Parts: sequence; C-alpha cells; structure tokens
Amino acid sequence: MSIFSRTDTETATATGTAVTPELAALTGDYTIDPAHSTIGFVARHAMVTNVKGSFQDFTGTLHLDGADPSRSTASLDVVMDSIETGNADRDGHLKSADFFKADEFPTMTFRSTKAEALGGDDYRITGDLTILGTTRPLTIDLEFNGAAKDPFGNERVGFEGKAQILRSEWGLTWNAALETGGVLVSDKIKLSFDISAIRNA
Repeated sequence: MSIFSRTDTETATATGTAVTPELAALTGDYTIDPAHSTIGFVARHAMVTNVKGSFQDFTGTLHLDGADPSRSTASLDVVMDSIETGNADRDGHLKSADFFKADEFPTMTFRSTKAEALGGDDYRITGDLTILGTTRPLTIDLEFNGAAKDPFGNERVGFEGKAQILRSEWGLTWNAALETGGVLVSDKIKLSFDISAIRNA
C-alpha cells in the first residue's frame, strides 16, 4: 500500500495530491519506537574502507497528514553519548572535544520544515539539523514501507530514509593527514534511517 498511490477513482485535494481511503486512514500523530528503529551513519576511514555506526538513544515524533502529505512533520532528538561504532576507543574519541563534544552539546536535533510527495511510496522531507549548536538544512529521501497493526494492537508505520552531509558544515572538522595522501576521516557522511512509529492513542 502506498500512502501516495493514485487511481482514477481517487479524489484530488486542493494541493493536487490524490487521496485514497488507505491514505486518509494514516492521518494522525505517531511516536517513533526506538526498539525497532535505527539511526545510522557511514564514514570513509583512511580513504579505503567504511566505518558504520549508529545512535542507541533517541526520541522522535511524526505527524502524518493523509489528505495533504505536504503538511506532515517530523521531529527527532538524538543523545550523542549513545554513539556506537563497535570500538570503545573510537566511540570515546567521537564523543570528545575533537568531534561531538558530547558533554557540552549532548543532543543532536532535527525539526522538519517541508514535506513533499514524490509519487509512489517515495517522499522527501527537509528540515533543520542542529549539531554542536550549528543549524543547517538537511534533506532526507524517504520510502514508505507500509502500515500494520502488531500483535499488541499498536498501529505502526514504517519508513526508510537516506541523506548525505558534509560534516565540516556543522563544525566537525577534526582530521589527520595520511602519509600516502588524503585524510583519515571523510568529510562526507552517509546517514540512514529505519523508522518504525506507533500511532498515539
């Protein structure tokens, strides 16, 4: 089921987005379930391999508007001290003053400012990403994975998202030069989002 699907029998809204009963039924407020969601990232290390990591502690909310998807919103708060890359020394370095300064800036936030239906199961959400006290725009391409009621009676929706940033634009500039040329840590960071959200009662 697509929240952006269209057929000849659908009724168009004033914004031009077609509405189905399935789409309209998704309208509401949702809370992200961190136990079944992942916020991850990938950075190039030493110019030759990728290091993957994720954040273990975060909270977030969604508002889905089935009649007008452009009015949908998202909010996310991530605890920087919860970063994990599979290596304790590296995690400690990332939390330090060289990178996230987790003691001084304990939270990374995202607040949406625009949502766009792209057709099919795809849409794009743009918002303000704040890291180290610096706020810059971030655009996330999202795919709707579907909606279901779980065995405990929770109404769930699922999304997968991806984005890319240049970490230097948020003041994350630490690096080390390699003898063979290049740097230890890439400026470009790939972000990934696997989101399961539960509809509020």
